[in-house]
Amino acid sequence: GDDFVLAQRTGCSNAASRSAVLVSGESGAGKEEVARALHRAGDPDGKTPFVAVNCGAIPENLIESELFGHEKGAFTGADRDRRGVFEQADGGSLFLDEIGEMPPSMQVKLLRAIQERAVVRVGGATSHKVDIRLVCATHHDLKAMVEHGSFREDLYYRIHVIHLHVPPLRERQEDILWLAARFLDDRASKGETRRTLTSEAERAL
Repeated sequence: GDDFVLAQRTGCSNAASRSAVLVSGESGAGKEEVARALHRAGDPDGKTPFVAVNCGAIPENLIESELFGHEKGAFTGADRDRRGVFEQADGGSLFLDEIGEMPPSMQVKLLRAIQERAVVRVGGATSHKVDIRLVCATHHDLKAMVEHGSFREDLYYRIHVIHLHVPPLRERQEDILWLAARFLDDRASKGETRRTLTSEAERAL
């Protein structure tokens, strides 16, 4: 229901659509929830993977391996082959959170992977094809970063096919009671006593 409405409003209702989506908004606004909803709208049966990674939380020397994987012996500690998140998300959705934190050295490699829909693992020579729905998120103004030279313009346009902005809750207070009801329903579905809000609690929220 809610996922279908979101998909209809954003033009993402076609399960076969692989257009890249850029989700912007403040930290904590719910960007990953939007990404998950888009994935569920395209795969209501939950048969395909949804893989999320925070680009800002990965050390720069490890991000290439995290994204593209590595072959055994590629570097110290690489004691086995490992698939990166692109391969893990094959057939489903890959969510790259905080894409604005991507180091410049990795931006060109990410662009190539998106263009070719294929990745080469660190230390490897074989190209691995991937079929993913790419959803990126940022709290930065990527357009301003492009103008300042800290984010590649060609990569920006590759991930900016569909743009969704998630306003903070303070700018959409009509959602507060709806969210509260959803949280109460979720708790009840896990076996807790079903609760409702009093009129005083609703006014306070």
